[in-house]
Amino acid sequence: MTNTTFPFRVRWFALLIGIVGLIGFSYQIDSARAAPVFQEPTPTPVEPVKPCAECHLDVADSWSRSPHAHAFDDPVFQEWWQGRGQPGDCLLCHTTSYQETTGAYLAEGVSCEGCHGPAKADHPPSIIPVKADTEYCGGCHTTTLSEWRLTGHALTDVGCMDCHDPHSQKSLFEVSDDMCLNCHEEDMGAYLEDLHIQKGIGCVGCHALVIPPETTPEDGIVPTGHTFTISPATCVACHTDTLHAGFALPGYENGAQEVAEGEATPAPEGEQPTPAPAPESALSPEQQVQALETALASQGMTVLFQGGVIGLALGASTAWFIARNIRQRQSEEQRDEEAE
Repeated sequence: MTNTTFPFRVRWFALLIGIVGLIGFSYQIDSARAAPVFQEPTPTPVEPVKPCAECHLDVADSWSRSPHAHAFDDPVFQEWWQGRGQPGDCLLCHTTSYQETTGAYLAEGVSCEGCHGPAKADHPPSIIPVKADTEYCGGCHTTTLSEWRLTGHALTDVGCMDCHDPHSQKSLFEVSDDMCLNCHEEDMGAYLEDLHIQKGIGCVGCHALVIPPETTPEDGIVPTGHTFTISPATCVACHTDTLHAGFALPGYENGAQEVAEGEATPAPEGEQPTPAPAPESALSPEQQVQALETALASQGMTVLFQGGVIGLALGASTAWFIARNIRQRQSEEQRDEEAE
């Protein structure tokens, strides 16, 4: 007897699987039809960032004549830099956004980005931050910062931009002494009647006088006059004619008379000024040396004479005391003998 139950069940099972497969296939087709077709996103147009000079015309014009703008192409820097093999460290301050690893930089000189950072697409109206403060400026102006830290200005937080226009780097006041009086007017007192003021020599002439070193340092960095202190060298810079000795500094060849009366002949830009003729009473270098030697010799004779007088006085006093003691001792011995 043939068993037909098993094949019958197999056929029904296969049929059931086929029906389920057809249902699943049709569901996949419907899902695919309902799904949205993928499309590449449309990029949002970005407005190119305008150069700062297109809007800030006055600032750009002021900056264009500043030391910052010409920090790289300045002939003095270029001569020094080229002569030392173009060291990359110099470009950290003389260019904008210098990259030591690649040697690339954003711009020659110190441009807007050097102090403000890159402009954002939403500027304006968003505000561009300013990262330049006294400590930031001191990252390049190291000598100035070191001098400033020794002053009362540092203690009261009077920084760079309280005195300087950051774009032109010039004084905020057309007359530099007016800038000093803006804070120190009450401190002037009787100094307003001083001879220096009457001769046109103001605050900056003494307190910010830059005396060039005899030998230029290897790095080319020299004092900037931001200690605002007056030293004997400050006085000597002008009063060489009064001292009748020593040497004159560049620009002060005829001492205080030239500085006070403005007798120096103006020179064309880029040339050294022609000093005014020396007054008749001024001494020649040879005469200054002779005067100095004479003064030293006279001082030596004076000291020797004074020493001799003091020595004689001390010697006479000592001899008198010794003789007095001897006489007293002899008198005592004579009295003792008579008493016996």
